[in-house]
Amino acid sequence: MLKSFLNLFSGGDSTATSSSLPPEGGMKDLENFVDYIVRSLVDDPEAVSVSSEIGKESNTIKIDCKKDDIGKIIGKRGKTIMAIRSLVSGAAGRLKKRVTVEVVD
Repeated sequence: MLKSFLNLFSGGDSTATSSSLPPEGGMKDLENFVDYIVRSLVDDPEAVSVSSEIGKESNTIKIDCKKDDIGKIIGKRGKTIMAIRSLVSGAAGRLKKRVTVEVVD
């Protein structure tokens, strides 16, 4: 999973470029990456749900978890969620997409 995310960031290897990925596949990789990171951060990983909404101009990855774990995802002064958003938007830029990450309360 992490390897596919790194391929998105680096543009992939010589056999598979980011332009050869199906549009849904790239979004699914980003969603799986966010799911992996968030489950690593929270106390109750079973309660985490990550979903995505695909729109015409922008896509949204939504994180739903227990109220107690929201602070762990956001981090001090929002630094953790900003880091997640930065990584996701950087990889999404390689796919020529605009993706936002939201924490649902």
